[in-house]
Amino acid sequence: MQNSPLNVLVFGAGAIGTYIGGSLALAGHRLTFVEQPAIAETLRQRGLKLDLSADKRRGEQSVFEIREVEIVDSLESALAGSRFDVAIFALKSFDTLTALESLKPLRETLPPVLCLQNGVDNEPAIAQALGADKVIHGTVTSAIGRGGPGEITLEKLRGMGVAESSELSYRVAAALDGAFLNCQLFSNAAEMKWSKLLTNLLANPTSAILDMTAAEIYAHPGLYQLEIEQLRECLAVMKAQGLGVVDLPGTPVRLLALATKLPTWLSKPFLSKAAGAGRGAKMPSFHIDLYAGRTRSEVTYLHGAIVRAGEKLSVPTPVNKLLTETLLALAEGRISRDTYAHNPEKFLAELND
Repeated sequence: MQNSPLNVLVFGAGAIGTYIGGSLALAGHRLTFVEQPAIAETLRQRGLKLDLSADKRRGEQSVFEIREVEIVDSLESALAGSRFDVAIFALKSFDTLTALESLKPLRETLPPVLCLQNGVDNEPAIAQALGADKVIHGTVTSAIGRGGPGEITLEKLRGMGVAESSELSYRVAAALDGAFLNCQLFSNAAEMKWSKLLTNLLANPTSAILDMTAAEIYAHPGLYQLEIEQLRECLAVMKAQGLGVVDLPGTPVRLLALATKLPTWLSKPFLSKAAGAGRGAKMPSFHIDLYAGRTRSEVTYLHGAIVRAGEKLSVPTPVNKLLTETLLALAEGRISRDTYAHNPEKFLAELND
């Protein structure tokens, strides 16, 4: 039974859902994707397309078109037709609460949910809505590019983590690892999730606020110090919770934490490389979202989570608060995008006001 194929439900054919679900399908597991009707019809016609060229273990065939998956346009029809072992939940964090409201009436028939979202608030929200036994903490460190629904490119192979919580988590982790996803089990779910959060901070809101690349940000002395301070605030909040920093698959997070204690000449080369790793010429996600005109931002679930935790624990987090409030104001149109564009001195002055 331990090695039998899993029956997996995937919420949405986004970048993470397609990569994880498609990889599991290639490994012989049964996959069902739930998508909006128009997208579901498109996926039924053309299937999934995974460019896994970055994974040299795949051999000569590295681009896969997958049609042996089921695509449905409603959760009710998926649950009516099958019993699932696990569901994959990888929505944007700002969609979590709305999604959970629609899932509550179906909680009795839903399988446990493997949450692969960024941030530290999603698993508690899932547990509150569906029950603590319905959530498995997870994280993805591989970099995935998305061309369209059901179409992804593996940009940087690192891996993923799953928290040890039940017998099912071991079975799921084994299936993921067997699907070339480099899965590692973690004994402390909170340390895994907060360590991932730490990696998400690098040059992310600053890039969007200032319309500058990660390289430009790390080359500016004042902005570099700002980056260090936001990391130090996160580490202070983690310490106040009794949480240590753990390395994630392909991601030396403890070195990242150590860099905040080193002199600038020693830390800057490492942090500059870490900020741009796996992105190539691509801008950070917050910049992409802001300049695509999206009015919502995940900054409130990343930097904002640090601020909220800091307030509860009496740990000051002024840098993360400024980054959160400024980026939200830009996304919501309360200030214009050119307010701080290419003007780091003006933005840095806000910290001293």
